[in-house]
Amino acid sequence: MVAREKSRYGGIKWGSAFFGWLTATGTAVILTSLLVAGGAAVGVSTGTGLTEVRERAGSEAGTMTVLGGILLLVVLLVAYYCGGYVAGRMARFDGVKQGIAVWVWAIVIAALVAGAVAVAGDKFDVLDRVGGFPRLPVGGGDVTTGAIIALVIAVVAALIGAILGGLAGMRFHRKVDKAGLGH
Repeated sequence: MVAREKSRYGGIKWGSAFFGWLTATGTAVILTSLLVAGGAAVGVSTGTGLTEVRERAGSEAGTMTVLGGILLLVVLLVAYYCGGYVAGRMARFDGVKQGIAVWVWAIVIAALVAGAVAVAGDKFDVLDRVGGFPRLPVGGGDVTTGAIIALVIAVVAALIGAILGGLAGMRFHRKVDKAGLGH
């Protein structure tokens, strides 16, 4: 029965994947905001002033960069896991494909935004003005081998999270199917 249902209703459901992408984006914003709030709370509770933060940033830049990169990867992995889960749960079949579709939505929308910014100019870069989205500190003049590697790692982390989430979302339906079929 499940095989017949999958052959008829399986495949990528782009609407489910879109809602998965929305979930991933919202989760990323919330997690990033929590990290920023946590950092601000630590600064306030320790009485660290802005001047002291600037001095520490210069002397501990390597440590802060590694820690920030790890936190960014965790945020992306968790956010896209949630997005993949939503898409896999909504579509019921093909969790891996649903996770990949969530990731594809992210790539397509990022490309569209980048294209719009390139055409309209920096003054219309809404994502830069909002400042709540997790992203790598890569500017047009800062593209180095390390920045490209970091970008690839971030994109792969998002893809892995989305696929794992899609599988987890689909797994719920397999449990229901087993119970319904008396296994």
